[in-house]
Amino acid sequence: MELKEKIKLTSNISIVSGVFILAVSLLLILNYLQINRNDVLDSKVIESLVEKLQDNPDNDALREEIRTYDLMARKAYFNSRWQVKTGSYLLLFAGILLIVSLRIYHSLTSKIEVPDQKSSNEGLDRILAQRWVLISTAAILVLALVAGFLTQDTFKVYGEDAVSAGVLTDEATEVVTEDENIQVIEISEAGEESSESINEDTSDEELAQSDNTEEVSEASKKASTTASAFPTKAQVENNYSSFRGPWGQGVSKHKNIPVDWDGASGKNILWKVKLPKTGFNSPIIWGDKLFMGGGDNSGLKVYCYNSNTGKLIWEKDVNNIQGSPATPPRTTDDTGLSAPSLTTDGNKVIAIFATGDIIAFDVNGNRLWAKNLGVPDNHYGHSSSLIMLKDKVYIQYDSNRQGKLIALNTSTGETVWETIRQAHISWSSPILIEVNGKFQVVLSSEPIVAGYDAETGKELWTNESMMGEVGPSPAFGEGLVFATNEYATLAAINPTNGETVWQNDEYLSEVPSPVVSNGLLFLATTYGVFVCYDAKTGEMYWEQEFDDGFYSSPVIADGKVFISDMRGVTHVMEVSKEAKVISNSPVGEKIVSTPAFAEGRIYIKSVNNLYCIGK
Repeated sequence: MELKEKIKLTSNISIVSGVFILAVSLLLILNYLQINRNDVLDSKVIESLVEKLQDNPDNDALREEIRTYDLMARKAYFNSRWQVKTGSYLLLFAGILLIVSLRIYHSLTSKIEVPDQKSSNEGLDRILAQRWVLISTAAILVLALVAGFLTQDTFKVYGEDAVSAGVLTDEATEVVTEDENIQVIEISEAGEESSESINEDTSDEELAQSDNTEEVSEASKKASTTASAFPTKAQVENNYSSFRGPWGQGVSKHKNIPVDWDGASGKNILWKVKLPKTGFNSPIIWGDKLFMGGGDNSGLKVYCYNSNTGKLIWEKDVNNIQGSPATPPRTTDDTGLSAPSLTTDGNKVIAIFATGDIIAFDVNGNRLWAKNLGVPDNHYGHSSSLIMLKDKVYIQYDSNRQGKLIALNTSTGETVWETIRQAHISWSSPILIEVNGKFQVVLSSEPIVAGYDAETGKELWTNESMMGEVGPSPAFGEGLVFATNEYATLAAINPTNGETVWQNDEYLSEVPSPVVSNGLLFLATTYGVFVCYDAKTGEMYWEQEFDDGFYSSPVIADGKVFISDMRGVTHVMEVSKEAKVISNSPVGEKIVSTPAFAEGRIYIKSVNNLYCIGK
């Protein structure tokens, strides 16, 4: 290529990139000004509708209008974030291209000796004009990048103050009266009810245990020391120790699970217990003990029930913790203060709350330790559940400030290690997977799905495939990790190197976590579609539409998949390449928590009650 042609090419590139920078910069600046004048995520509209809904909680049309506004806000939020992020990257690329092309152009033109036909003043004017053009372009570029940065901050501020997904709960205005006694209701096959007050039958010893202001006793200290024998893999898999069961993977080995029940008639309902405090965590079970948490502005609690009878064994206040906030943080109605599920190893049970308080008891209710991790900067409320392996409890602590994975010693509460993550805020929960004989802790958030060494916390692999406000937890099966989120993707990831095996974006989940069994991947959506894929290839086998959406996650038990919709109906389907519905069983109340399983039993937590279902 001749010198003149090179000069012309670099000149054209400079002009095109300069015009492109001006255009994109102006668009970003206008976007920033428009958002500040007319907030696309205007919370006043939704807050006004929520106030009307509180006055008229049975207005389904109003509730649907709130859902519509919320969906529009979410779409506007993600579209704007994508535009700003993409525009910023394009600006940087165009800016670099402009600088390089101008540099080459200057280098080429300096080789040409131009006759001095113009006056010195004209040459000076030309130089000054070029400099002013460059300065003006650079100023606009910087201004656009600043506008892009401020635009992202605007969304962040909105997220801290807005009432968003919380208005979607059908029971948003219901409050469980905490002064009511916990009732165990035994229901016969004919549907006849008889009730007994747990408080009246509570022994003096149990009442003494419920005094939560007592100091950690010598007995509890001994319990934390002697309970050092860790459960085997078989013991973990024969219980239901964490959110979504063993290792958090959504698969239970229990058999003889009932598939047909009815809350209204009492069919196959062995007992039900009225929930004393609000808490959207899911029940966990070890042996004959079932654990849950609850919390409201008057206090936080941990409960232990007899899983066979529903009788309250003990309840403990979560209090007297150094650093705990005097006033609970603001949370939305569908998260609350006690959304994370507890975890247990059969010796200890550990709970965490939206206040940042984490507390450990032995299974007899003796307090072992407690600490505050710092109030999470989380505009919905902290909801990542805990999971335990040997002497460590793992906490996914992704907030607006920073992403991190924390491992605490289960006996002392001391920090074993803390890994800072290049991740944004999330509401998903960690899972444990075994790869080549070693356990990994796998987390999903924006923008990464990542695996960490369970012993050291070292990051082993990352996969940049997520975006938005990640709620679903990962799944594992067929040697692959599966992660998904609405407005993002469904990705199958190789946990040995972090590479994507396949992706699909036809059906995505906002809240429910996927699950894998027999080479099949199951995924539920908040708009009521349940989908089955080939786990290895991503081929979709079937889709089944139900009458209501899902917040609860699907669980595999006894060779079947159980999924509860928000209307309170649990759908039981075959684990099959064909859509085969076995039964649709209602409890008659809204369900957002995920069921727990034991041999011959399923435990379903509705908004108001805990049900034990068995044959």
